[in-house]
Amino acid sequence: MRATPYTGSDGEPATIWTAQVGPDDMDGTVSAAAHLFQACVRKTADLRVTVVGKRVFCVRIDSDLLDWRQDYDRLSYTVIEPPPGLADACLAYLGEFGLSFGAFDFALTGDGTPVFLECNPNGQWGWLEDATGLPIAAAIADLLLEDST
Repeated sequence: MRATPYTGSDGEPATIWTAQVGPDDMDGTVSAAAHLFQACVRKTADLRVTVVGKRVFCVRIDSDLLDWRQDYDRLSYTVIEPPPGLADACLAYLGEFGLSFGAFDFALTGDGTPVFLECNPNGQWGWLEDATGLPIAAAIADLLLEDST
């Protein structure tokens, strides 16, 4: 497995990957730190929707991994149009929080339904631009140059 950007100087992973857990995996150590638990979504792919101002960039990420960040060599990317209503929902989400950028992650179910996982207001996007040619950096530059009045 190729090291990901989330690897420390010792070569060991410097993050915790998403993993399935069940009731038998829980013990008293869970109370020692913050955790995020959510239902496992049976997915066929992931969507990374990067929103810059009013511009929406949607990339389908195909892999056989529960957490695609574990191994970028096992990913393939396809630029797609967002599923109906998704772009408007992402824009409304950012508007509600007064944000002009967001990296949204969705799991895509077998019937094509996107299931919201998170919005990262400081999410990574450079590797997607490299892999797909999407003009995300230009969109950010344009947004920064807009007249704020």
